[in-house]
Amino acid sequence: MRIAYLLVHSPLVGPASWAAVAGELRATGATVAVPSLTGIGDGGPPFWPRVTEAVAAAVGELPPEQPFAVVVHSSAGRFVPVIVRDLLERTRDVVGVVFVEAALPARDGPTSQATPERLAQLRGTAEAGLLPRWTDWWNDADGVARLFPDEATQRAVTDEQPRLPLSYYEHPVPNPPGWEPLTRGYIQFSPAYERVAADAAERGWYTVRLDGGHFHQTVDPTTVADAIAHLVSL
Repeated sequence: MRIAYLLVHSPLVGPASWAAVAGELRATGATVAVPSLTGIGDGGPPFWPRVTEAVAAAVGELPPEQPFAVVVHSSAGRFVPVIVRDLLERTRDVVGVVFVEAALPARDGPTSQATPERLAQLRGTAEAGLLPRWTDWWNDADGVARLFPDEATQRAVTDEQPRLPLSYYEHPVPNPPGWEPLTRGYIQFSPAYERVAADAAERGWYTVRLDGGHFHQTVDPTTVADAIAHLVSL
């Protein structure tokens, strides 16, 4: 049976950030599910159970007994341990994990959502407990625009962004064991993730470098889809 793909976006944006890659994979005959995490900030902490529920709902759209790979982008990487644990408890067949320009779970213990320095910065931007949308964190509008291939794609991704509560960053994510042996590799796009990619290599994972910006999957979805498929096949 062919492997399906579960494409998990960063909670800071939405499913549109994976739309082009999903299309490329489907064009090869693959089955793809793209869960939406845009509502996980609704309600108080902990937030990670809403992530696993959203992912499980999307997996429920796959044919029964179909094996699949979990592919995560950006900050969705921190949720891999709880995503994998939840799916395995539901007896779904996870056959691999691929990190794409993604944060990694801690090597030991719960995974922090932000460094103390970043958390202090975020506290200074919150209004009534809510943070600005991610693209509004930056003063460089031209720099944000360069992350996307065209205005329509930028608008699609931007319009989906939620305003997450500050408390999202104040609560760590559990880090249950069992996910690391499933990891097939790491794909790096930008220099900002150089250190993270080096960490992935130190953990013994295959690493691939595709030069681009943080949302390179929207710019060159064919190459990114091919890289994902290759790592899953290893």
